[in-house]
Amino acid sequence: MSTFLYRVGKTAYRKPWYFILGWIVVLGIVGTMIGVYGMKTSSEMKIEGTEAQRVLDQLAEELPQAAGGSGSVIFKAPRDERLDTPERSAAIAKAVNEVYKQELVINPADYMTGSDGTASSSDASQSDASTQSADGAAAASGMLMSEGSPVLGVTLSADGKVALFKFQFTIALKSVPSDVLNSIVDIVMGAEKGTGLNVLPSESLAPLEITTGATEAIGIVVAAIVLFVTLGSMVAAGLPLLTAIFGVAVGVGGAFSISTFVNMTSVSSILALMIGLAVGIDYALFIVSRQRRLILGQGLGAMEAASRAIGTAGSAVFFAGLTVIIALSGMLVIGIGFLSTMALVAAATVFVSVLIALTLLPALLGLVGEKICSPKAREKHKKQEKAASRGVAEPWVKGVIKYRWLVIVGIVVVLGVAAIPIKDMELGIPGAGTANLDTPTRQSYDAIAEGFGEGSNGPLVLVAEPNDPSAKISAEQLSGMAQELQKLDNVVSVSPMGVNEEGNLAIFSLIPGTGPTDTATKDLVKALRASDLSIAQTYDVKIGVTGETAINIDMSAKLSEAFPIYVGIIMLLSIIILLLVFRSIIVPIKATAGFLLSILATFGITTAVFHWGWLHSVFGFDTGGPLLSFLPILVTGILYGLAMDYQVFLVSSMREAHVHGRKGLDSVVYGYKSASSVVVAAAVIMVSVFAGFIFTEDVMIKQIGFALTIGIFIDAFIVRMCLVPAVMAIFGNKAWWLPKWLDRILPNLDVEGDKLISQLNGEKHDKAKPLPKAN
Repeated sequence: MSTFLYRVGKTAYRKPWYFILGWIVVLGIVGTMIGVYGMKTSSEMKIEGTEAQRVLDQLAEELPQAAGGSGSVIFKAPRDERLDTPERSAAIAKAVNEVYKQELVINPADYMTGSDGTASSSDASQSDASTQSADGAAAASGMLMSEGSPVLGVTLSADGKVALFKFQFTIALKSVPSDVLNSIVDIVMGAEKGTGLNVLPSESLAPLEITTGATEAIGIVVAAIVLFVTLGSMVAAGLPLLTAIFGVAVGVGGAFSISTFVNMTSVSSILALMIGLAVGIDYALFIVSRQRRLILGQGLGAMEAASRAIGTAGSAVFFAGLTVIIALSGMLVIGIGFLSTMALVAAATVFVSVLIALTLLPALLGLVGEKICSPKAREKHKKQEKAASRGVAEPWVKGVIKYRWLVIVGIVVVLGVAAIPIKDMELGIPGAGTANLDTPTRQSYDAIAEGFGEGSNGPLVLVAEPNDPSAKISAEQLSGMAQELQKLDNVVSVSPMGVNEEGNLAIFSLIPGTGPTDTATKDLVKALRASDLSIAQTYDVKIGVTGETAINIDMSAKLSEAFPIYVGIIMLLSIIILLLVFRSIIVPIKATAGFLLSILATFGITTAVFHWGWLHSVFGFDTGGPLLSFLPILVTGILYGLAMDYQVFLVSSMREAHVHGRKGLDSVVYGYKSASSVVVAAAVIMVSVFAGFIFTEDVMIKQIGFALTIGIFIDAFIVRMCLVPAVMAIFGNKAWWLPKWLDRILPNLDVEGDKLISQLNGEKHDKAKPLPKAN
């Protein structure tokens, strides 16, 4: 591997424009495809294989108008006043009628009668057959009247201060174009003029638009500063930034270029941007740092140093990138479409970043030439050699080795305590209930909860289907089932929405007594799906449950079930890769154990912040809530891949020292001293890039950014910089033990470049080359 990459690096260095123009052509193709096909992102998160999605698909096929998404708007009267004055009622009625005229919006007046005297489709709040709990928040609510007629779709709270307007689209909510949503918002906001009304569109009318801004740019600025301090040259510092940005342009741009043909969520592009920038900068940093070390430490020319850096550090970059790609691609086993797309886009961006580091970077180094190390840098290095400067790394690692047992026990205890909040971790989809208090979506959520109860923010859609395919559902049975459903615990109201034309599929809207993310709501969904449910037995029907709340519950459940399988697969594959790279049994096991400590502490701290609400004001949110349902799988995959990056770069340096003749603690100290500064710099860069996403407005990106930031910090600075040398010191030379039979079977990848150095020096492969003096 190292010999092959050495040749690639030397070719790119000698003929830089071939490689540079090649990559420019690739970027041009990507840009052309975007220009021709455009960019399209979606907020749709379809969860294949879940009960809620099955019922939703069934509705879409048999009763499309009932399967569409729903929107809602709150009209709120001024303090101590009522809504149902003639002027305000007329303004609301005018806005409502205008909304019903909009594209993709269903007018309930068109579906008021049907077969058997039942409604074929109507708004839940309109149904005369609806039943309500006597003590529920919706019990005393009623219709809003305007000029003696009810305003279709609008329910008035008992105190007359709040009105809830609910309407339905003909398609799934997340497929409704943003211009339609914006048009509806403009219409309803017009009711505020001259009436004193406060109009609050719900989150259902807010298109998911995740943008990047100043906070992410700050992360890049910090990365630039760290690069300059580490490499000591504007030219050298600029190369990792340039190649990382180019890699992101190709990777993320490539994903956008096919977004017309593949459903891609907005989160996918942001995630790819996060990871692409972080690994792109880090991989280039490792290679440029190695080249400069070879120039300054061994006196090699820039071309030879660059070629050897690609051969040795490039090998580590290749396998580190491969580990990240495997960890991300492992998400495919979960079988959730949007998550698979998210993983593939991120993995493809990492793949591009690795290719650019191994081909475009040496080409750019070829253009820079000997300027990569300025005369000032060379003179400074000579002075440091004369002063025998040891820096911080050597005394630090010797201190860790000296007190290794204390370090190990201390880290295990600290990270174990940090993991304690995991016991309270709840998964879901953060929504309006956890939005900041000053946002319209949160104010709308609170107004609905105050006027109609928490459950009105997350109604459930129920489908009753006879077990006998030839049976029909009559109006009497429809009403009877509604009354039976009303008797269940935690049910505020049940409204029959009608039956299909064949009369063999009944639909109900059920309002729970608790909010969408409440545990009691999850228990209600479970009870409704139980095979021994009394209504199912009495009427001989199958009950299905769907709606946004049920879909989110099913998503969390499916991801929780898949999590152990996913973790097992990526760890098994990664251990095999590490076994090949390090030719050791202990090192891969140690690396995986260290990661488990990191990830447990990461989820514990993330739970304390976003669920318990610790330091919420610091991170820019008001209310704690559930963690993003796919956060554990997503963060585990990304962090495992990145953690193995640091493992490869740090421990491969120790192995290189061991292979070249340094034994026991000496190889640990030498390897740590050689690689720790660049690993620390890389970790600081990655933390800075991820931290920039913590302060975005979108809570999903905020949680992902925080978890990745704290996870990288723990794994790089606590586990790799402290725990790894302590454990390596305990095992000493035994850390590199490999059974002879396994040693014969495993291919020698020569990551440390021993074969390469032997060939370059005209030596036999089995002759160890003495190491140069440490720098």
